[in-house]
Amino acid sequence: MLKAKIASRRAVVGVLGLGYVGLPLASAFVEAGFPVLGFDTDPQKIDQLARGEQYLRHLGAAMTERMRDSGRFEATGDFGRLGEADAILICVPTPLGEFKEPDLSFIERSGEAILKTLRPGQLIVLESTTYPGTTRDFLRPILERGGLVMGVDFLLAFSPEREDPGRKDFDTKTIPKLVGGTCEASGDAAHALYAAAVKQAVRVSSAEVAESAKLLENIFRSINIALVNELKVILDAMNIDVWEVIDAASTKPFGFMRFTPGPGLGGHCIPIDPFYLTWVARRAGHATKFIELAGEINTRMPHYVVERSMLALNSAGKAVRGSNVLILGLAYKPDVDDVRESPAIELIELFEELGARVRYSDPHVPVPPKMREHDLGHHESIDLTPAALAGFDLVVVATDHRRFDWDMIAAHAKLVVDTRNALASRMGGRANYTKA
Repeated sequence: MLKAKIASRRAVVGVLGLGYVGLPLASAFVEAGFPVLGFDTDPQKIDQLARGEQYLRHLGAAMTERMRDSGRFEATGDFGRLGEADAILICVPTPLGEFKEPDLSFIERSGEAILKTLRPGQLIVLESTTYPGTTRDFLRPILERGGLVMGVDFLLAFSPEREDPGRKDFDTKTIPKLVGGTCEASGDAAHALYAAAVKQAVRVSSAEVAESAKLLENIFRSINIALVNELKVILDAMNIDVWEVIDAASTKPFGFMRFTPGPGLGGHCIPIDPFYLTWVARRAGHATKFIELAGEINTRMPHYVVERSMLALNSAGKAVRGSNVLILGLAYKPDVDDVRESPAIELIELFEELGARVRYSDPHVPVPPKMREHDLGHHESIDLTPAALAGFDLVVVATDHRRFDWDMIAAHAKLVVDTRNALASRMGGRANYTKA
């Protein structure tokens, strides 16, 4: 019955969580011809979507306008309507707790909300990144509390999100979609559903394989970023330009993949996912020394940037305390408004703890959003002008947005610490320029 509904595009797709993952996923299913119900706890998002407005700028207003005009999309905060959906895709955050342990509270609350209206024939798919076994061993028992049985009455699968905000060459519809079921029927149904909306749905043997693959993807990046971050610290001490070294190594046409250093890790996945695996590995009696070491190196980078900044200020005869410091870029990567886990936030907090007067400039983030672990409510982005730049004792490049006028910054900033190699060609050997 469900497969027939999917084939005819009559299956109602429910997307639980309309953020960086859920909104583009909902759009993909709308464009594929499915009726879509979007669920979110934020009434402001729901009102904006009803008006066709976009709150994730990098996705563009055209997306939400098309969703509104299609007549196939509705956003709601009424979770009692989850029973209307034939397939429910869970796209909620999976942060870390105080001691770097997995916080599955959002998944738990989602499961409990679905349980209240769960009916025979529904397909539930978890998209949130987590440790292997979460779908089967954590979410399944919640959904079975009402007496319905997975694989008999309802279906359950895992399909990891692979979003990369701001990327132009791949999007939700063109990134291959991994799908793994908790049983054969669940895998079949989930694969059929995603294959109807994305270019390529890749079936794997189980939910656990799909969960593990997602972790591997991001742990691979975390470890390689840690490698170049550690090399950066070492080579700086030897007066060797790590960026030139990376460029030189990149000329090899095989056996080398380019990664670049930075002020720390950002985004929802790479700073968090490795800790999900280390936690479940410890529970199974195994250590993950390599992965944990990479995490330590990457976590240390904002402190390293501040240390380099202190030395740069000292060379200019200034102390950090009382200095005016400008952070360029609040988003965690160029040309997006996504500040999740952004190292720029920690840089602001570290400089303020040392007594500096800190401001930031980011054309994509005029006002910091509400965050669970940080309070930047006293901040807002400043406009970059020659006069504004001249008022800062130190400018720290945290994010290399293309909208920044780098020539103006090079001409008017008194002292620059550049973590992204954004100004190298413009500032050259100037004494007031430091790579960090």
